[in-house]
Amino acid sequence: MIQEQKNKKTLVGKVVSDKMNKTIVVSVERTYVHPLLNKVLKTSKKFKAHDEQEVAKIGDVVEIYEGRPVSKTKYMYLSKVLSAS
Repeated sequence: MIQEQKNKKTLVGKVVSDKMNKTIVVSVERTYVHPLLNKVLKTSKKFKAHDEQEVAKIGDVVEIYEGRPVSKTKYMYLSKVLSAS
């Protein structure tokens, strides 16, 4: 496994696709308070993550971290699978 550095961002999300070779798509949800409406909103963003051993499956909750770019859109790496579906 690639060595993590202290200043790299780590995120927790759910795997929504594992159809590509050595790549998973992870949906990360976050909540925030809207500055004008003062409502709590929920938004999600999808990240492509490098999964070298192809261990993550659809529905798994995984932890990913930021690293050097693998391709044009893939710069996150799978750290570990937190819970399997």
